[in-house]
Amino acid sequence: MPGPKEVAMISAQKYPNTKRIVDDMLEWVRGRGKIVIIVHDNPDPDCLASAMALRHLFIMKLNRDAVIAFSGMIARSENVAMAKELEILLTPLGLVNIKDYQVVCMLDTQPATGNNSLPPGSRVDIVIDHHPLKDLSKQCRWVDVRDDYGVTATILYEYLVAEKITIGTKLATALFYAIKSETQDLGRESNRPDKDAYLRLFPLTNKKLLYEITHPKLSKEYFLIVNTALENTEIYDKIVVINLGTIMFPEIVAEMADFLLRLEGIETVLCMGQYVGEMIFSTRTIRHDLNMGEVVKRLVSGIGTAGGHGMMAGGKVDDIPAEAKAISETGNLLTSRLLAEFGLNTLKPSKLI
Repeated sequence: MPGPKEVAMISAQKYPNTKRIVDDMLEWVRGRGKIVIIVHDNPDPDCLASAMALRHLFIMKLNRDAVIAFSGMIARSENVAMAKELEILLTPLGLVNIKDYQVVCMLDTQPATGNNSLPPGSRVDIVIDHHPLKDLSKQCRWVDVRDDYGVTATILYEYLVAEKITIGTKLATALFYAIKSETQDLGRESNRPDKDAYLRLFPLTNKKLLYEITHPKLSKEYFLIVNTALENTEIYDKIVVINLGTIMFPEIVAEMADFLLRLEGIETVLCMGQYVGEMIFSTRTIRHDLNMGEVVKRLVSGIGTAGGHGMMAGGKVDDIPAEAKAISETGNLLTSRLLAEFGLNTLKPSKLI
């Protein structure tokens, strides 16, 4: 059985292409000025862990720190616990003057995708992501987009291994939890690299911190939202649609989509809610023959932006006021377009409760 150093050497040898990519990127960054790492709005565990890892890479290889910037809010209890317990340093993007930074990185998102708040036309130098490559990203200097990976954090894990950088307990816990949550313990859209990273990182994690992150205390408001979701759940054969109305934080949409996908007999879920002038929605499916990333683009054709993967995707419709009529009409439009995708236009819904 090889020891830890031998395992690191064996692992590093598995990623010769990754090492070349990282070496070239580091050589370009070396000697330049300040670095900012931008993640998508309302950051989730994947982009938080990825940013933590990229910052660690710059510190260890270049002796250079980086600012991690985000927009929106972190409100999901598990994500709040992750940022707190793992001491992830975050700065609101609104407090960052992009012109002050000579190296602009973007993780788990890409320019002009609609899920980040970087001003249009801003320069982006480095893009690392696991979503399908966008045309605008091709104009960036360094692009590593692997849409066959389930998690961006896996790519960053490979960067660290390829460079033989020690992964400390908190960083290992962050990367592991990102893979765990994004792939639902490797059960959703995980690939071989994700599985390898998951298994190698688990022994390095702090199990107490991992427990605190995965079992946070929940507010009374959370259970009120669950009640609203159940009361507004409509079932169309094997499809569930939930309109939460006006919501207090955007992350709850994806959380309720995951929750209702567990309903017996259900294969696909659409959950939506109005937040700060936008109708935010998430879709989930257990069907491997669907590409929800393509489906959601058709749902918002002409009215919004969307994207994602085969089994999970989401998007938003802009300029939706916090008025019952507007929220209902937008929800009905998204629902009818989804049902049309499955040939269920004329089907009447049944209520869950």
